[in-house]
Amino acid sequence: MTTKKIYTCFCTDFIHDGHLNIIREAQKYGEVIVGVLSDRAMIRFNKFPTISFEERVNLVKNIKGVSQVVIQDDVMYDKIVEQIKPDYIIHGSNWSEGPMIAIKNNAIELMNKYGGEVIEVPYTKNERINLIDEKYELKRSMPEFRRKRLKELLKLRDIVKVIEVHNGLTGLIAEKTVVADNARGGELDQFDAMWISSLCDSTAKGKPDIELVDMTSRFRTISDVTEVTTKPIIFDGDTGGLIEHFVYTVRTLERMGVSAVIIEDKVGLKKNSLFGTQVPQTQDTIEHFCKKISTAKRVQLTDEFMIIARIESLILEQGMNDALLRAHAYVKAGADGIMIHSRKKSPDEILEFCDLFRKENTSVPLVVVPSSFNVITEKELAEHGVNIVIYANQLTRAAFPAMESVAIDILKYHRAKEVDDRLMPIKQIISLIDEID
Repeated sequence: MTTKKIYTCFCTDFIHDGHLNIIREAQKYGEVIVGVLSDRAMIRFNKFPTISFEERVNLVKNIKGVSQVVIQDDVMYDKIVEQIKPDYIIHGSNWSEGPMIAIKNNAIELMNKYGGEVIEVPYTKNERINLIDEKYELKRSMPEFRRKRLKELLKLRDIVKVIEVHNGLTGLIAEKTVVADNARGGELDQFDAMWISSLCDSTAKGKPDIELVDMTSRFRTISDVTEVTTKPIIFDGDTGGLIEHFVYTVRTLERMGVSAVIIEDKVGLKKNSLFGTQVPQTQDTIEHFCKKISTAKRVQLTDEFMIIARIESLILEQGMNDALLRAHAYVKAGADGIMIHSRKKSPDEILEFCDLFRKENTSVPLVVVPSSFNVITEKELAEHGVNIVIYANQLTRAAFPAMESVAIDILKYHRAKEVDDRLMPIKQIISLIDEID
């Protein structure tokens, strides 16, 4: 009689009672094969690993009753089912809600196709598992783990998606928003990192975006976000200020676990780049900005932290040649990445810059912020060599009109009933926040 193949997959840095219970149940049906998600698949699943892939494999190999360990390089089961052709897939019942339903449906569809069966085991909950889960989340949020995550993402992702946050609540939205893309077979997708914007931080505090909000206050925003999230942070450093001040900013950001700072090559009173030449704006000299980069790189204490140079040449209509000249000079000075910006609604000049830069440099990460040229897709940007896309102000711009509309209608109707269908239920807000407890 042929032994039945039972398949389950683990997405974890530790083994607890729940995993062991699944193995025990699987053993009742036949030979137990366990898949270990690759790093690439783990981050798709919003579970950035804190130990190496080899260590995760060894964790599973040491479980009594496991006959074989395989690599699962996708959160969906298509490739692995085709590879091992299991008779059963076994999984905990926690995949029956939220975006994970897409994974469950994928498994059921495949097993129906191949004549197999899906077994669902009640999810194990106890105090020990809760403590382990809490410890794991706390570990992922620690500065030494968070800081290096952006560089790791650049190796694992075709394009790193970053969303603006300006307080703990928006940080939770960035952390926990996951969608199942039905157009791509239910593939899970999410934001990879968070952008702490000078504009949005200032706006949330009711201040103009002219570097008026001091760094101490902006560091408090970082602290609010890091307390409730685990994803890497890119910090908007404006011009970086005086060189003597910027070196202290770099040291503080490193200590807080921030992954990167982006500074723009302008001097004087800051004005938002999207005003372009409509307001007086002065671009820094290449020599001085290079000195700012190189000085900060010398005082940097960790290899993981990145200083990214933002080039304003296209914004200030200084031409493509000037933008490219500056890009290569900044890289030579030690910049870990280049951000190129444009206020035009067409992405053409951004793509031209990327193509020309990539002819000379194929390794330094390119960053874009498609606020004005928002018609272009992430896939198209990646095809032109872009590594990081930052959605730099969308949460702030979405929140303010909604809040203003609600405020107007409460005044208009002298009660809150008319706005109720536009509001998130209190229970949902409490649930979002309670998930970190």
